[in-house]
Amino acid sequence: MKRFFCAFFCLAALAGAPTPCWAATFLPSQHALAMVDRPLYPEGFSCFHYADPHAPQGGTLTLGATGTFDSLNPFIVRGQAPLGVNSGVMSLIYESLMTRGWDEPFTLYGQIAQSVNVAKDRSGIIFNLNPKARFSDGTPVTADDVLFSFRSLRDKGRPNHRTYYKKVSVAKKLSPSRVEFLFKPNPDGSIDREMPLIMGLMPIVPEHDWKNRPFNETSLHPPVGSGPYRIKSVEPGRSIVYERNRDYWGNDLPVRCGLYNFDTIRVDFYRDDSVALQAFKAGQYDLRAEASPTHWAQAYDFPAARDGRVRLETLAHQRTEPAYGFILNTRRPLFADPALREALQYTFDFTWVNKTLFYGGLKRVNSVFPNSELAAPPLPTGLEKTILEKFKAHLPADIFSKSVRPPEAESQRQFRKNLLKAERLLKAAGYKLRDGVLVSPQGIPVSFEILLSDPVEEKIALNWKASLRRLGIDASVHTVDSAQYQARLAAFDYDVTANKWINSLSPGNEQSYFWSSASAAQQGSRNYAGVHDPVVDALATALPNAASREELVATARALDRVLMRGHYFVPLYYEGADHIASWTRVNHPKTLSLYGNVLPSWFSIDPGK
Repeated sequence: MKRFFCAFFCLAALAGAPTPCWAATFLPSQHALAMVDRPLYPEGFSCFHYADPHAPQGGTLTLGATGTFDSLNPFIVRGQAPLGVNSGVMSLIYESLMTRGWDEPFTLYGQIAQSVNVAKDRSGIIFNLNPKARFSDGTPVTADDVLFSFRSLRDKGRPNHRTYYKKVSVAKKLSPSRVEFLFKPNPDGSIDREMPLIMGLMPIVPEHDWKNRPFNETSLHPPVGSGPYRIKSVEPGRSIVYERNRDYWGNDLPVRCGLYNFDTIRVDFYRDDSVALQAFKAGQYDLRAEASPTHWAQAYDFPAARDGRVRLETLAHQRTEPAYGFILNTRRPLFADPALREALQYTFDFTWVNKTLFYGGLKRVNSVFPNSELAAPPLPTGLEKTILEKFKAHLPADIFSKSVRPPEAESQRQFRKNLLKAERLLKAAGYKLRDGVLVSPQGIPVSFEILLSDPVEEKIALNWKASLRRLGIDASVHTVDSAQYQARLAAFDYDVTANKWINSLSPGNEQSYFWSSASAAQQGSRNYAGVHDPVVDALATALPNAASREELVATARALDRVLMRGHYFVPLYYEGADHIASWTRVNHPKTLSLYGNVLPSWFSIDPGK
């Protein structure tokens, strides 16, 4: 009877009160937190392997970026913030409680929080703040700042922040330097095992700097952060200059060893990539990650590269490449038809594009996790198959027997066969040709706009347009500036757009942000395709609950297979390596991370200049 009443009151508490009825059992404090398995670096480690502890300090790093910026508030959908303001790989101003180690799929190490206590079942976490942590104005970082950051991001931040932080049931100050978060269970009663790490990556903003101004508005107010740099000067839309904070509190942290070596970091913005490339050749900025294989093959034969003043490197990596493609907006009635989406998979001539435009330097995207072990193999086996069989009643039968990888065409003859296959699929679905125009079963001409933000993508889109024309499909290509593109992207105001999903080697909660039914209706989310599928919802939710690497990989492969079978985008390409051109006045350590080149590890060859 006692157990009955305990259960009854627990259910009542969950239904009507924010405080959970269980008491989390916390483990002893630890210096790091891994999603699965154990952290690579032990307590007391001195430096990440991909950072050079002897790297010289000083000098200036100048970077080039395309587009513009109009805000120094990186936490909201409105406005475009410049590189370096937010926390992340280039956390110059704002920092998070913990920071990633790039030698592992997903492990966090102490930063503002010097250690953590995690609940045994991961239903909660306690952050123990470093007593040395200070904002750039000298104010200590306290538990009140952490809670203010949490509330602000949960209520007014980007959709991903709002989605993640609403999973918190209790946010509580235990002392001026300790904060506890408890998490709501999933609808099925399971615990989201990724939430402690999600909270560890929460950027921390100072309450005293924000309390008298709106958090959810764009602003050029110089931000106060806890990171290693301050903003020295800003020319909105043109450039931003960061200078080292000489009183930076975290200089002696192992996670900062050999990183952020420049006294000054300047970011200049260019109208488009062609202008940026010419500026690099003229020596106006120091290093450039070249995303175009065509440029890499053709554009770097210039005097400074020939005489050795510019270094050209192809740096291998083991990270997941972006899933890049022509994304089909299923919110549009035209692309709500899966038969049309499947037929379009046969209409992109990757082999010709790769050979003719990119000198054979690309690989075809065949997964939402390309270049990684997370990509679904041709057919499901083992644990992945077991996971998929749970949803068998809701999946097409051929998902167990037919590869979901995009069709290949090694020759023009094979590509013509692919177009004939597309034609047969369309005909079987009720599409017809009328005077050379493809019409839907409802008699509506099949036509759509391809929205682009980068002029470089126009050649690819025009090639695809020509192939579509052979099927009677009328596609128009429209390139807009970055501000207009971001506004239309956030409002899902497009038929088709060229874009990408960027994944790590440890996919988790962000997959719901990319693919879930809830995010499909949430403007500003990255569910660009409008995916609305209960199986996808279940698999995306299951990923953060994986208790082992084996389970995570199998679940990711199952999700990948279902998404690829849904034909939500026409896959394009990826490189599989980083092509980096740099003036020899700057350099990087010889040892690379699992994820490849880490920009904060670069240093000046002659820091005295």
